[in-house]
Amino acid sequence: MVGRQGLRPTPAQATAVSWILKDGMQHMGKLICSNLGARMDSEPKRWRILADVLYDLGTGLEVLSPLCPHLFLEVAGLGNFAKGMAVVAARATRLPIYSSFAKEGNLSDLFAKGEAISTLFNVVGLGVGIHLASTVCSSMQGKLIAGPLLSIIHVFSVVEEMRAAPINTLNPQRTAMIVADFLKTGKVSSPADLRYREDLLFPGRLIEDAGNVKVGRALHKVVKPSKLQEWKEIFPEEKFVLSHGNKWTDMLLEHNATAEDALRGWLVAAYATSMEKSFHEPSASMLQDAYDKMNSMFTPFLNELQAKGWHTDRFLDGTGSRFAF
Repeated sequence: MVGRQGLRPTPAQATAVSWILKDGMQHMGKLICSNLGARMDSEPKRWRILADVLYDLGTGLEVLSPLCPHLFLEVAGLGNFAKGMAVVAARATRLPIYSSFAKEGNLSDLFAKGEAISTLFNVVGLGVGIHLASTVCSSMQGKLIAGPLLSIIHVFSVVEEMRAAPINTLNPQRTAMIVADFLKTGKVSSPADLRYREDLLFPGRLIEDAGNVKVGRALHKVVKPSKLQEWKEIFPEEKFVLSHGNKWTDMLLEHNATAEDALRGWLVAAYATSMEKSFHEPSASMLQDAYDKMNSMFTPFLNELQAKGWHTDRFLDGTGSRFAF
């Protein structure tokens, strides 16, 4: 009997294990979020907003955990899990956002000034928090009122900040918007022109004026091997494959394709879709006509694109599938 009691942990040991498990959830959140880096490169503004939402959610769960002592470990652990993901997402998206503001290699200077501003507001926030803790938030009811209100103000401010930040790398959404504007107006939009028009909630939406192109679906779902071979025989130098469907056009890229290759494919798809609307039915020569039209104007289009500040050396399609031929 004594031996069995000796195997039981003491209250102090049980408490220590509970806190270790709770803090371990934060590390688990960091590890899981670290696998999503490619998506953060593609949509840094969206993930930066999500990071702040997750952090506020985690903080809220930590505040609420004393209200349910029988579920303290679960609630506090979930809060730490959300905060762990938020920390990784916020740090990972900082570089692509800062890079859009960099001029002539001053990225370190931008980082330093960004950290200074962040530290300044953290200190101000601590002062405000101390004042609120001794007044409005001295009771749990006050915390339940002030917490959500402050979180709403915080998230709204971050959303407005991200909407105002121009990103000069090409992802599927920004590429579609550039192509759509070019087909409608004949002009190339700059990063600043597109910043307020980006859909940060549903970035994968199809844009009809850009050919309803969808990028990155699995190869076996898009095209048969025989069709792929046929495409490469017609366009052997191109690093994209198009497959026209009823609702959208799938575009697949080779593993070493750049943003220039994606732009070429997107323009072909957009021209082909426009021709199909004009003639009301697809023809065998329509794709070739669209390809020839793209070739005739691509060089001036690319030059103007680069002059506007867009980076065309890489195409950030997140975790989209690519192929090797």
